[in-house]
Amino acid sequence: MTLVFSAGRIVANQHEIVVRLDGASRVSLQAAVDDITLLGKGANVITAMGSGVNWSLRLDSEQQLEELAELLGIAIQ
Repeated sequence: MTLVFSAGRIVANQHEIVVRLDGASRVSLQAAVDDITLLGKGANVITAMGSGVNWSLRLDSEQQLEELAELLGIAIQ
């Protein structure tokens, strides 16, 4: 699944998530689904922590977070 948001796009499947940010630097963030936490209640944040990975990213809307949660099989906290 590819999810487009204001800062770039997210490519995700049941095993991993890859975030590609737009801009000249072409930043890519990758994490296994086991290292992902989804924070809702207006925050709409994806966090990745574990095995040397530590990053977070805010999405544009709760709907985007819900779509990602459904695909990954992760509950929104």
